[in-house]
Amino acid sequence: MPVPKSTFSILFFFLLSLSASLPVRSATFSADVAALRAFKSAVKPASIPPASCLATWNFSTDPCAVPRITHFTCGVTCSGDRVVQLTLDSQGYTGTLTPFISKLTQLITLDLGDNSFYGPIPSSISSLPNLRNLILRVNSFSGPLPPSIAALASLETLDLSRNSLSGTLPNLNSLTGLTRLDLSYNKLTGPLPRLPPNLNELALKANSLSGPLTKSSFGGLTRLMVVELSENSFTGSLESWFFLLPSLQQVNLAKNSLTGVAVAKPPANSNTGELVAVDLSYNKISGFLPTNFGEYPMLRSLALSYNDFADQSVQYSKKDHHCETVSGRNYLNRSPPAGFFSGEGPVTGSLGDNCLESCPSSSELCLKPQKPASICQQAYGGKPKS
Repeated sequence: MPVPKSTFSILFFFLLSLSASLPVRSATFSADVAALRAFKSAVKPASIPPASCLATWNFSTDPCAVPRITHFTCGVTCSGDRVVQLTLDSQGYTGTLTPFISKLTQLITLDLGDNSFYGPIPSSISSLPNLRNLILRVNSFSGPLPPSIAALASLETLDLSRNSLSGTLPNLNSLTGLTRLDLSYNKLTGPLPRLPPNLNELALKANSLSGPLTKSSFGGLTRLMVVELSENSFTGSLESWFFLLPSLQQVNLAKNSLTGVAVAKPPANSNTGELVAVDLSYNKISGFLPTNFGEYPMLRSLALSYNDFADQSVQYSKKDHHCETVSGRNYLNRSPPAGFFSGEGPVTGSLGDNCLESCPSSSELCLKPQKPASICQQAYGGKPKS
């Protein structure tokens, strides 16, 4: 008996739908497959949880094949037959970063953050000409920062914070596309070299960097908005050019060994004067209090406590906007402006532990109490305050 035509139609559409559900294989570039194999082999198997990205890397399947139902379900992004992104989940993977990572020559992003990788960063990483984002933060990488990183011409973000990197900073000035540099919480030493010219954010907190902050390091940085250099050993005087960097908004230089600071008024009819927050606390800065900070109209927070400022009263005028002024633990004398205590504007902070006269004990601004008279007289060479 002949088979009805409708049966052939049903069978045809069944086979068509079945073929559509099968994986569409894409033969990944052989060097990329070898690099991924080497990468996984350098990770300790015991540190790969069953439900993690690396657990799905089964090389019986092509890494760039789609759809990804059971294998290579995450961690690897492809464009055609090339791997362009390697972004691991935070599973505590333990292992080293294989030098064969350099074979992924089309890689745009390498993100291994929040794991337990250790050992050196391989110098061969410089062979990734398209790399824009190198994120190895919160691991245990050690040894020096490879100078070869300066060859990554396409790099935009470099985040190696919270590792155990040591040695001096290499010259990264050639990285003209770099906008964010974060090497905080490492063991880096030595002076600050010339910085990449298009940085927006510089973060080197909690290292052992030393020496003065020079104009040659910051020369031409017209886009720099955030400077986080606290908890280092920088010395010398911070000169007036620093606060005139045209895009500067946030500065944290607390817990260094700076001995002076000069603040110029922002030029009229310019784009400077955008400072929002400055922290110079816990240094060794002496001399007059830098009153020109009062000329920066956007300033909201100013911390100058735990220094050696003396011989001048607090003279900042109260702004219409919120302004936090922290100048405690210095040797400021005379009387603070009465407007600070009028209750007409939200001025907060601390003026305590100075040598101020008439600082109302009822005001939170005056906590802690002022220094004993004997200590204040000693700070002024035994001479009474006039």
